[in-house]
Amino acid sequence: MEPMPIDQEIIAAIRRIVGPDRCRTDPETRICYGYDATRQQAMPELVVTPKTTEEISQVMKTAYEHSVPVYPRGAGSGLTGGAVPTQEGLVLDLCSMNRILSIDPETFVAWVEPGVVLQDLQAAVEAVGLFYPPDPASSDVATIGGAVAECAGGLRCIKYGVTRDYIMALEVVLPTGEIIRTGSVAAKSVTGYDLTRLFVGSEGTLGIFTKIAVRLIPKPEAEETILAILPDLEGAATVTNRILESHIVPRALELIDEHCLRAVQAYAPSETLPETGAVVLVELDGPAGTLAAPREKIIEICKAAGARTVRWSADPEERDALWSLRRNISPAVYAICARKVSEDICVPRNRLLETFRRVDRIGERHRFTIAKYGHAGDGNIHINVLLENTEPETLKRAERAVEDIFRVAIELGGTLTGEHGIGNTKSAYLRLECGPVEIELMRRLKRLFDPKNLLNPGKIFTSSAD
Repeated sequence: MEPMPIDQEIIAAIRRIVGPDRCRTDPETRICYGYDATRQQAMPELVVTPKTTEEISQVMKTAYEHSVPVYPRGAGSGLTGGAVPTQEGLVLDLCSMNRILSIDPETFVAWVEPGVVLQDLQAAVEAVGLFYPPDPASSDVATIGGAVAECAGGLRCIKYGVTRDYIMALEVVLPTGEIIRTGSVAAKSVTGYDLTRLFVGSEGTLGIFTKIAVRLIPKPEAEETILAILPDLEGAATVTNRILESHIVPRALELIDEHCLRAVQAYAPSETLPETGAVVLVELDGPAGTLAAPREKIIEICKAAGARTVRWSADPEERDALWSLRRNISPAVYAICARKVSEDICVPRNRLLETFRRVDRIGERHRFTIAKYGHAGDGNIHINVLLENTEPETLKRAERAVEDIFRVAIELGGTLTGEHGIGNTKSAYLRLECGPVEIELMRRLKRLFDPKNLLNPGKIFTSSAD
């Protein structure tokens, strides 16, 4: 069904639900809600800021009745266009629903609203000795609702898993305005289909999360960070493989290539980091007094692989300084190119080095520098195609390079996206990984939940009619 423009009657109806101050049509507000971290821009017709589940339900009923597209939005930090209002319509800003409703230290469960910032949730549960592991790089701004919608990952996935492993139950408003509850806070539940898992990673296309039950674990007693500088990327990949082959499971295992190092040195110069080679960052955690043996084994592995420098620390400030290299990569890479195209392929760990080699050849073939960094421990690498300009010919070459990279990832047993999602930037490539029967099944699920295709239309699938 074709979406309808929002007329004054619809606006008046929504203002009666949320109040005039939380239903905005001024261009300044609309511009602020028309983009995400992809730097796409699309102007919504209306921005609505609800504060309760019932308000969202009533807004969705009104939107459904009048065939108005609705785009749920958290912090807008996504990297695949998930929050961009590509068909105008209504942006539903969930950031005001930002309460931590409860933290239960006996059952290790927290109930939160979707607008809670991940870093705030982590600090709150750690204050009572608990731990929420998923830790995407944008956790200082990203919201839990967006993390659930994208099934966010982050640095700690190798040991602790991703967002879906910590979501126990949901309260969801469907596109029709109906309110449902899925899952259970019991330690086990196999009642019926697992609707909770279906919603996690659905990219805002099936329903709007209004309450989220999060599983917690005890906070680790000790943490240490190790930074090793290797002569080249091959040596760094060898180190990451040997660490895991030694049956050491770090909480983070990151790899950074030479292009990223050069960019960071230009962005935030440091006497302790080179401009050549590659870096491996390792983080260990566990009970106090248990980290010395794995730390020494990792240092031994790094030196055997030819590491020029190996540093480690258990001091929080020193550890933070070691991790500053990793935090600076994204802004540093932005600073050295006209535009970067960032992808987050994931491949089996034992195919990582082959992936790097083939990606480099793709860069040479299409005349691009390709910077690589990311979660070597689980094979989820951030591939950044660096564009020298934004001319149409350059953008076309970049599209061809990206498709070649995706094809390599699939050929090696990997996936298009490890944590960023499909959105609208990868929808044209969905067919590379999913067959026509699987895609049609996903389309049927979308139509079942959203018969009018009004909730975040234009995402995951290439046609708005899907």
